Amino acid sequence: MKFKNIARVAALAIVAPATLFAQDTTLRLSHWVPEGIAPASKGITPWAKDVEEASEGRIAIQVFPAQQLGKAPDHYDMVKQGIVDFAWVNPGYTAGRFPIYALTEVPFLVDDSVRGAKAIHEWYAEFGAPAEMPDVKVCFVHPHAPGTLHSKDKITAPEGIKGKNIRPAHATMARFVSLLGGGPVQVPAPEVREALSRGTAEAVTFPWGAMYDFKLTDEVQQHLDMPFYMSAQILLMNPDSYAGLSDADKAVIDSHCTPEWSSNVAQGWFDDDMAAREKLIADSEQTLNVPTEEEVAAWRTAAEPLIAEWRDNVTAAGGDADAIFDGFVKSLEANDARY
Repeated sequence: MKFKNIARVAALAIVAPATLFAQDTTLRLSHWVPEGIAPASKGITPWAKDVEEASEGRIAIQVFPAQQLGKAPDHYDMVKQGIVDFAWVNPGYTAGRFPIYALTEVPFLVDDSVRGAKAIHEWYAEFGAPAEMPDVKVCFVHPHAPGTLHSKDKITAPEGIKGKNIRPAHATMARFVSLLGGGPVQVPAPEVREALSRGTAEAVTFPWGAMYDFKLTDEVQQHLDMPFYMSAQILLMNPDSYAGLSDADKAVIDSHCTPEWSSNVAQGWFDDDMAAREKLIADSEQTLNVPTEEEVAAWRTAAEPLIAEWRDNVTAAGGDADAIFDGFVKSLEANDARY
């Protein structure tokens, strides 16, 4: 009897193996920061592990950090073309390609990254992704806590930018630097230390935690102590990779690609940024400079042309700039994330 059962199972396996054995799926996720730093260790990696656990092991996510599979600006095309199944993308690294999403880059609009992540996800799912990212599936929005300007010399007002070479966080910040008379030096985050040490750049717009993540405290020791800007990365999935999953595994992915998960992954990065800011305060070699109310007002006034420029770009791309902007503001206000 024992041998007959074995033979029967073997015969059935030849006829219909898919009905007998669950097929495990390995999905490749690429990002461009070192594995040990906050965006990965407190955001991307925990999310990937939760997907694996929720699928009861049917899905395995293989993470490739630190530009192993491609340069940071190439990640959108990597996931669009199916080179990887997931990619962590900074839309601001490809200037002009995603004019709607660029609104998230305009400074002094979002004051809280955790609530802001949910607000951006809800807004973009309605007003942006169907128009400018139709080739991919949006999983989560992943901003750092509002970052600031870190420089070799003290800068507290817009006029301090003039004549300085500054590494901007993204395309919109690059235009802001140019607007103020500075020279943008556009290199991916992993290359910032080299730019500062060589003197190619004299300042950088970065989240607080990046000072330690990229070992920059010896290069820039003056820090503008105000919520200056935000950069919201976004995790995207190749639609064919999604379509190839079973219904049960699609449900797992869907449950992990939500505005609530955007808040979840943003929380870890926020906590790390705030801990880094406290560490900088406690370091006698670092100086945090608090701007006056007048200087804050001057920064905000200086940034107003960026909104007008954003409107022009969206209109040129065929979008309803007024409706999209109003939708963004309403989403921020509904989530208590308006600057």
